[in-house]
Amino acid sequence: MTAPLLEVRHLRVEFPTRRGNLLALDDISFEIRPGEILGVVGESGAGKSLTGAAIIGLLEPPGRIAGGEILLDGKRIDNLPYEQMRAIRGRQIGAIFQDPLTSLNPLYTIGRQLIETIRTHLPLNESQARERAIQLLRDTGIPAAEARIDQFPHQFSGGMRQRVVIALALAAEPKLIVADEPTTALDVSIQAQIISLLKRICKERGAAVMLVTHDMGVIAETCDRVAVMYAGRVAEIGPVHNVIHSPSHPYTYGLMGSIPAMDEERERLLQIDGSMPRLTSIPKGCAFNPRCPKVFDRCRQERPGLMDAGATQAACWLVDGAERRAAA
Repeated sequence: MTAPLLEVRHLRVEFPTRRGNLLALDDISFEIRPGEILGVVGESGAGKSLTGAAIIGLLEPPGRIAGGEILLDGKRIDNLPYEQMRAIRGRQIGAIFQDPLTSLNPLYTIGRQLIETIRTHLPLNESQARERAIQLLRDTGIPAAEARIDQFPHQFSGGMRQRVVIALALAAEPKLIVADEPTTALDVSIQAQIISLLKRICKERGAAVMLVTHDMGVIAETCDRVAVMYAGRVAEIGPVHNVIHSPSHPYTYGLMGSIPAMDEERERLLQIDGSMPRLTSIPKGCAFNPRCPKVFDRCRQERPGLMDAGATQAACWLVDGAERRAAA
């Protein structure tokens, strides 16, 4: 197997407040290999986007990395000075955000923004950078790229703007792309086109992609592996087929059960009672224990780490055979 391109080891992110430090991410660990798409899924507030922001180096103050390591191509990047991280961001790490209008300057043409990004990271002159920008627009499926390069963001539809943002992310041929809900604001037909584009980029360029989303349909269609997050921790991680069809964590099971299936009849979908805890009131033991239908005493006392659960890893005491028999 190829060496991981991105390694996140025991990542902790804190937000200092007057009442103490709020722990937003607690002991997050995963890796992504070249050419692989890792999906990160969970409810709103689980820490998905925050994990991506920590990797890119764009945590909003006063948020800070309080522990752990982030390695890109074997080199640690979480402790780099601002200017060094700025050089890596764009050149080695590309970012695609949820709303393309927040990523594009409405006062500048698409071409000016692309050319500026290209010339910042690559040793090309103005005409070479313009030619590369036109080719990037073609590659991302924008018709009449030679004419449209001189248009402004408001002259593009939502789907086309998202393609421009993807072109910007690819401008310097980064090794890693962090895509934060890139299809959420788009209709279903455009979603399918963007998903197809991401998969093609991964295959042709060998880039690693971290795809943050709450849409399990997108995960199933796009990803090789998936990490399920809950209350700032990874609840389960493994190959997408195994996580979707034979989940080991009760939270993952509840998530999958809440998705309508076209090939079976159900009177009611499963639901997970309650809501995810606030950062100020995460319960002792497993954070999911107040909502878990299979909770037992150990869940309320000790917080489980990721343990082998067949093809996946799950942070659940039920994974232990002895505990499973005791709970039965």
